[in-house]
Amino acid sequence: MLWIAIRMLTGDAQKFYGLVFGIAFSTLLITQQLTIFVNLIERGASGVYNVSSADVWVMDPVSRTSDVAYALPSTALDKVRSVPGVEWAVPHIRAQASVRTKDGDLEGVAVIGVDDATLIGLPKHMLEGSSDVLSRPDSVIIDDVGTTRMFPGQSPIGERLELNDQRAVIRGIADAIPSFTSTVVLYTKYSQALNYVPGTRNRLSFVLVGAEDPMQAKALSERIERETGLKARTRDEFAQDGIDFIIENTGIPLNFGITVALGFIVGVAIVGLTFSLFIRDNIKQFGALKAIGVTNRKIRRMVAVQAGLVGLIGYGLGVIGTVFFIWGFSSNPTFKGFYIPWQIPLVSLVAVFLILALTGWLALRNVLKTEPASVFR
Repeated sequence: MLWIAIRMLTGDAQKFYGLVFGIAFSTLLITQQLTIFVNLIERGASGVYNVSSADVWVMDPVSRTSDVAYALPSTALDKVRSVPGVEWAVPHIRAQASVRTKDGDLEGVAVIGVDDATLIGLPKHMLEGSSDVLSRPDSVIIDDVGTTRMFPGQSPIGERLELNDQRAVIRGIADAIPSFTSTVVLYTKYSQALNYVPGTRNRLSFVLVGAEDPMQAKALSERIERETGLKARTRDEFAQDGIDFIIENTGIPLNFGITVALGFIVGVAIVGLTFSLFIRDNIKQFGALKAIGVTNRKIRRMVAVQAGLVGLIGYGLGVIGTVFFIWGFSSNPTFKGFYIPWQIPLVSLVAVFLILALTGWLALRNVLKTEPASVFR
């Protein structure tokens, strides 16, 4: 009987392909939009993830993320270093500035000052050059996404910039996770960054801390807060703060949520209409089956097999389409590092199941109400 159900479904090619298209389109829209949403909000934590060696971030109590911070007095560094359990503590500055290229173009950039001695604060990997170039005068390292924005199609090595009336020479390219706004990032030594960034009385953005026991980073952060009065967050906590800030202060969740909901509604509309037409056109065949003794239970199983076949093919095509979409745009800096979390295909699978369950139930009602004798009238 199940084979008969499949033959009935595939025998009507137009409706079969229509059902597969509806499920595939709905799956593609839901999976692709959720993938972009997750990767976008995770970029709110890019400033933290780019500093892989810091176990704890210390900041002013009003600071919220790596990009929304209030400057600390320079004495905060010594306070943090005096806390038991701190293996090392280094200064870290993050500030906004404007640069003028040799062509006269003006570009807003983020200036990040890393510790002069250890260079803690630089991304882990370099695409061109090495971190040693910062020992040369007026040296900066640009991130790879900034390279494509400021110097498309050419190497920025050796390029001179005017950074707040100061000379800066690009001598390296860092492999960094892009920020949420894809701002051009320039890395330099902390002492040099103080010259590039307009001065205020307090200049220190964060104190990066390495714990003697990284497994006790949470306890260390609580101890730092208790003894210094400053705000201390572990690496994972501070990364989550950046993600939460985007969710709470932008319309991204609502906009993507509407798109995902529309994908579900479109799937229900297309599949529901097509499935209903398929059932209506085959109502005599179902009536004939009931006339020869096929029970309603077996009819339900037949419709479930038909829905399952359509769902399996459509779901597979939708997920594969999302994979090809991410792969096709992987060379675009906007999509750098994008991936599909394993939870998203599961969410799409649940959505497909609900679409098929709802539309199948609506279409099945007509079949179950059909009288076997109607086929002989």
